Amino acid sequence: MELRPNHTIYINNLNEKVKKEELKKSLYAIFSQFGQIMDIVALKTLKMRGQAFVIFKDINSATQALRSMQGFPFYDKPMRIAYSKTDSDAIAKMKGTYVERKKEKREKPPPKKPAPRQQPAPAQIPPQQRMQQQPPPMMPQQMAPGGPGPGIGQPPQQMMPGMAQPSQPQPQAEQPPNNILFLTNLPEETTEMMLSMLFNQFPGFKEVRLVPGRHDIAFVEFDNEMQSGAARDALQGFKITPTHAMKISFAKK
Repeated sequence: MELRPNHTIYINNLNEKVKKEELKKSLYAIFSQFGQIMDIVALKTLKMRGQAFVIFKDINSATQALRSMQGFPFYDKPMRIAYSKTDSDAIAKMKGTYVERKKEKREKPPPKKPAPRQQPAPAQIPPQQRMQQQPPPMMPQQMAPGGPGPGIGQPPQQMMPGMAQPSQPQPQAEQPPNNILFLTNLPEETTEMMLSMLFNQFPGFKEVRLVPGRHDIAFVEFDNEMQSGAARDALQGFKITPTHAMKISFAKK
């Protein structure tokens, strides 16, 4: 029996060797092109291994994702996608039909309070120890000739007169169109697989090249400049994560 359309799609036949966080970020990268994603649920329990749920804000996005990505090779395994049987908690809350599940809570014994330390009476403290406990007398601030000493009400530039001003980065000139794209502002968790899944949907895609020691930049090569330009226009500003909008330009040759 075919399930009715739902905001949530159920995905199985996923590669079980992929770590949970990498799996969720990769799913977000390939499914966020279809619409706003409210949540991704991927559990590593024995029962839920190799499965995930992607929750969209509207049903049309979920339907488009299901039709477009059915059988898509994801970490070398074709994805099997179906509508979820029930609404997710996020959608139920949005519809106003959410019913909180009752959880049995075990009563925890109250934490034991440590016994307060008994301070000796002033009369019992030896005079030498009593002098050590008193704070040292405040000394007046030393004044340099001609005004207050360094660091008092002066910015760092005035404190070090011979210090050079930091140079402002110059904006890079736009490179002429060519078959290689230069990606910047990539999140730390970016992988070659994530970028390949994003760009291989465009004709002429050849390969992704990451830069050793730099997680925030990468290169993507196409057969010609027309194909690279189409991918650049389509994915300009694409958010691999909610806080990182990808910047794409033509590579310098």
